[in-house]
Amino acid sequence: MREPISRDARLALDLALTIRHDGTGGVADDLTDPAGLTAWVRAHPDVLPDAAFGRTGDHREGPAAGTAPQPADGDGEDAGFTADAAQLAAVRELRAAVRALFARAVLPDEPSPADAARLMSPREAVRQLNAAAARTPSVPVLHWPEDAGPAVRWRPARATGDLTAALARAVIAFLTGPDRDRLRACHAPRCVRYFLKEHPRQEWCKPSCGNRARVARHHQRHKTTTQPHEDRPSGLPSSTPQGRPRYPTGL
Repeated sequence: MREPISRDARLALDLALTIRHDGTGGVADDLTDPAGLTAWVRAHPDVLPDAAFGRTGDHREGPAAGTAPQPADGDGEDAGFTADAAQLAAVRELRAAVRALFARAVLPDEPSPADAARLMSPREAVRQLNAAAARTPSVPVLHWPEDAGPAVRWRPARATGDLTAALARAVIAFLTGPDRDRLRACHAPRCVRYFLKEHPRQEWCKPSCGNRARVARHHQRHKTTTQPHEDRPSGLPSSTPQGRPRYPTGL
C-alpha cells in the first residue's frame, strides 16, 4: 500500500533530488544558475506559498535574500519569484547539508553515489541547517478546513519570508518526523536518487530502476559462472551440461 508523504518530506526530497542522474550514466544538477532555482521555486507554489510568487523586486539585503509576499487569490502566473545569485548560493549550500544528513539517515546503508565521496560532516551539516532555519522569525498559523483536521503551518513573522529558511524548516520537520525512517538511497545502476519506501519489500525508487538492477544482477551471475572458462579460445561459445551452446548476454 502506498504510504502518504507529508508536505515537508516531499519538499525535502525534491530539494535533494535536484541532483539526479542524467539518463546517460552521469549526474545532472537542476540548480546550476538562478534561472534553474527560479523554475524550481515556481514549480512548488503549494509548499512555498510565500516564496513562489509575488513582486520580484522585494528583496532584503544579505545572503539568501527574502522572497516576495504571498499574492492575493489567483494563480499568480503573471507575477513571479525570481532568484538571484545570492539565493542560489544559499540554497545550494543548504542542499549540500541536506544530502549529507540524508546520507547519515540511511546508515548503515550506503548513501547516494552522486556525492558520497565529498559529503560535509554531519556536525557541519546540522550547523548550516539550523543557521538557515533561523534566518527569518516565524509564527504558527492554524488551518482547519471543513473536510480535514486542524493543522499548523509556520509563516514568516514579517511581510517577507526567506526562501532558504522555509526550505530548512521543512527539512528539519522531515528529519525529526516519522517519514525519516522510510528514507533510502536507490542503488540501481546509474541512479543517484533518495526515496521513501512505500512498502516493506521496496528496494528501488521506481520500477525502471528495479528492472535495471535485476538485469545487472543477472549479468553479474552469468559472468561469474562463465569466468572459469576464460582460457577457452575467443569466440567459441561455452556449453551447458546438456551440451547446448550458451552465448553470453550483455546489458
